[in-house]
Amino acid sequence: MVLSLLTLYYTVIVLKARDETPRIVQKVLESDRIKLQLEDFTERQMGILLSVQDPRFYEHKGIDLQTPGAGKTTLAQGLCKFYYFDEFKRGIDKPKLMLIARFAFNELVPKDTQMLLFINEVYLGHYNGKQVKGFEDAAQTYFDKSFKELTLEEYIALVAMIRMPNGHHIKKKPQEHQLRVMRVNRFLKGEYVPKDNSDQFYDRE
Repeated sequence: MVLSLLTLYYTVIVLKARDETPRIVQKVLESDRIKLQLEDFTERQMGILLSVQDPRFYEHKGIDLQTPGAGKTTLAQGLCKFYYFDEFKRGIDKPKLMLIARFAFNELVPKDTQMLLFINEVYLGHYNGKQVKGFEDAAQTYFDKSFKELTLEEYIALVAMIRMPNGHHIKKKPQEHQLRVMRVNRFLKGEYVPKDNSDQFYDRE
């Protein structure tokens, strides 16, 4: 009885998300929130983003619980938190998030479109009373330059914020941010190998 009710509950959630997804995505794609295109990223920049955030992005179906260092939130899930939840509650909402990402968002939105949404919508902290969202906004807010003008070091500094945008805030928590950047650079150079999926901060010495 309980299992049947849970199955019905989650089925309704997924079906509702599938119905909403095309409208959600189209609205964003037609908005002024899309400031960057995929071709604005160099191959190296995109490789860094994927390596740090979601190494198997183009292979998995919205869920990745195995890749060392990937963490439990894929790029698709990060977007789904924003699009389908008014206030995401860790723990209680995680099953819904995973199901929506797997059976609604990932099935209906091509991977390149997901990536396009991510580079323009990723949350990169609060600063001066406003949310900073997307790499273009972050470049202008934190470095006073356009995304295309960023150095590789500045780009990595933004990527390093994604896991904990306010905990590793480039302006508000400079020491924590510098430590995170150091760890990310060690990982990118192959000097640190994540121990397991949850080792997303590369701090298991």
